[in-house]
Parts: sequence; C-alpha cells; structure tokens
Amino acid sequence: MGSIVENLERVREEIAQAAAKASRAVDEIELVAITKTHESEKVREAVEAGHILFGESRVQEARLEIRDLPANQLISA
Repeated sequence: MGSIVENLERVREEIAQAAAKASRAVDEIELVAITKTHESEKVREAVEAGHILFGESRVQEARLEIRDLPANQLISA
C-alpha cells in the first residue's frame, strides 16, 4: 500500500474513470475517507493532501483525531 497522498490520487483517478464511464460529472461524487482504526497522523496527512470529508463511527476517536489537527485544518464531528 502506498502513502496517503498516493492512495488518494489513485482513488480519485478511479472515481474519475467510473464517473466518465457512467456519464456523470466527477464533481457530483464525494469521497468520504473513513478514519476508523487509523491514527491521527494519517488523518493529518490526508488533510494536508487536500482531503476534507471524513467519517468516523466512534465519537471518542473523532474527538482525538480532531484535537490533533492544526486549528486551521479543523474538521467538525
């Protein structure tokens, strides 16, 4: 498995290809990164790579991840 940046780029490309195949605009599709079981550093890497939409099923874990992000990259729970 590659880095967070590489993985995001790969998934975004796959989304673009699927959108084109389905005759849909790529901007109609939202990629939600699931942070469950991933440490805050990986979430921060995704934010730094430009990703802004995250999902977490445990509020306690989300609070820890949010707390560890720089204030200008804050996401809400």
